[in-house]
Amino acid sequence: MIDAADCIVLPGLINAHLHTWQSALRGIAADWTVAKYMAAMHRGLATLFRPEDLYIANLMGALNQIHCGSTTLVDWCHNNPTPEHTDAAIDGLAESGIRAVFLHGSPKPNPKPGQKHFSEIPMPRAEIGRLRNGRFAGRDGLITFGLAILGPYYSIYEVTRHDVELAREFDLLASMHVGGGVPIAAGGFERLAKEDLIRGRFNVVHGNDLSADVIRTITDRGGMFTVTAEIELQMGYGDPLTGQLNALNAPVSIGSDVEPAARGDLFTAMRVTLQHERNRRTLEIHAQTGSRPEAMPVSCRQALEWATINGAKMLGLDHRIGSLAPGKQADIILLRCGDLNLFPVHDPVASAVMQAGVANVDTVLIAGRIVKRGGKLLYADIEQKKSALRRSGERILSDFGLEPQRAA
Repeated sequence: MIDAADCIVLPGLINAHLHTWQSALRGIAADWTVAKYMAAMHRGLATLFRPEDLYIANLMGALNQIHCGSTTLVDWCHNNPTPEHTDAAIDGLAESGIRAVFLHGSPKPNPKPGQKHFSEIPMPRAEIGRLRNGRFAGRDGLITFGLAILGPYYSIYEVTRHDVELAREFDLLASMHVGGGVPIAAGGFERLAKEDLIRGRFNVVHGNDLSADVIRTITDRGGMFTVTAEIELQMGYGDPLTGQLNALNAPVSIGSDVEPAARGDLFTAMRVTLQHERNRRTLEIHAQTGSRPEAMPVSCRQALEWATINGAKMLGLDHRIGSLAPGKQADIILLRCGDLNLFPVHDPVASAVMQAGVANVDTVLIAGRIVKRGGKLLYADIEQKKSALRRSGERILSDFGLEPQRAA
């Protein structure tokens, strides 16, 4: 029995897009453009990670998600150049106790002489088979499996087709980035649709510059989008797709994305996404009619759905998580209503979305197991692991030629 008096009880939040391997590098990209990020992170820093760096980053990144009220993490891991890196990343997730979907990605280093560009390298079938038939042979564990593919924006079409077909062969979610530049495979989504390769278990992250026709084609065929508004705004991708997806009655899931540049909690993600879309839609209506709307165009309840049930739908896990209902697993968070920033609570949904934050997360349960209670993570070696995370980040930055900035 848990005394939940003076608490808001919510489904556990679902962070639908996070590069957890970057947890040791928080803050370094706060002023980076997308070009600087791609060059410094993928062509440089990422190449310096050892398997033990992936392990500690994923462990501490996942523990932070639990601390922040997220019970499910979609770990978009595109820095796994060897099976040892991959296994270490999964080990970190498993040790944390979080529910996670591990998405196996493709590193993006500069090619060495004689090597192909990363855009020409398909997802390694043998490695995907090893994982799918090994530690991910079952579907009922806390950690499940999917593919973080390059997709039409970051690979030639033959690689895109191969990777989508590979995901279908192993019955896995295929997730891909779209944003910030010209696609390598022009017309790639149209070709995928023509070949009947866009179906359910198909996820596009960002997609701000896709045409309305392409967006409709993807959603009509069961594909779903994930918005990471804070990073999209920093990187200049354009307006997040929230409004266009709402107009299509297509579920929107959200994520925090790149912790070196943005906060990792979904309370921030909900507010940034919600307020940006409210402003965009209000200005759009004013331009069309000459007056502002009488009713708010997007509600707090919709924002909460982005961070809960819609993320579950995108993952195909809405039968198990994403809402509080008999028969579902107990992924639950409790927020303290008596905290000064929340008190008094007149509308629990509005308070959770507009006033709540990490400091209010009192209790977290994942699959019925208590992993945070009284505002404290129930993980024994947190200080030791924090030291390991610091050492990892400092070593990687030093090897890259960057020294951490110390407070005066």
